[in-house]
Amino acid sequence: MTEPDFVIPPPPRPALPVQGFDQLFPLRRIWCVGRNYLDHIRELGNDEREEPFFFAKHADMVAPPGALIPYPPLTSDFQHEVELVVALKSGGTDIAPSQALDHVFGYGVGIDLTRRDLQLAARRKERPWEVGKSFDYSAPCSKLMPAETGGHPTSGAIWLRVNDTMRQKGDLNQMIWNVAEIIARLSQQVTLGAGDIIMTGTPSGVGTLAIGDAIACGIDHVATLNCTITAAHA
Repeated sequence: MTEPDFVIPPPPRPALPVQGFDQLFPLRRIWCVGRNYLDHIRELGNDEREEPFFFAKHADMVAPPGALIPYPPLTSDFQHEVELVVALKSGGTDIAPSQALDHVFGYGVGIDLTRRDLQLAARRKERPWEVGKSFDYSAPCSKLMPAETGGHPTSGAIWLRVNDTMRQKGDLNQMIWNVAEIIARLSQQVTLGAGDIIMTGTPSGVGTLAIGDAIACGIDHVATLNCTITAAHA
């Protein structure tokens, strides 16, 4: 098959490393779940009766393990949210919860980095969240642990430290929606596909980040992740 010609060079394909493999996991889309831990809903003063919902980040906003994350522009309230990451090997539409885990390739830990002041300003004006959630380097992710190696985690500590101070600590069993339910509900809205990853929400303890902060986070028996906040790129 002849490779197509492009009028400009195509951008590189975003990808994540995989535990125990030399090959990379190619990224298609990044989906995020809002309000999926009750203590985080209470922490931000949101309505506990509202169902979790979905928003997106662009695939090229992923940052690999050990990345230097430049402090983003336009914000004075840059915050961390540690999350379980679910990576899909296949997909579809209207996936039944009983079949949802068959589409999972593996799991990791990620950080939904957020410009909180911009997110809240957009929410007050009933505008989309993209300005607060979708920006360069806003989705640091660990290596993925294949489900065939580690299974499908339903419990286990999820935590994040900043400069050796514990900021967030919860358990996967505190999620309002479990992984199968998340996949099923999201597949009612869009056609999911191989290469999609889903960030599944954060426990309480979100907080601000500053230049020079060293972040370490992890999920027991899944993965760990480290990154550092640096000055903005010139």
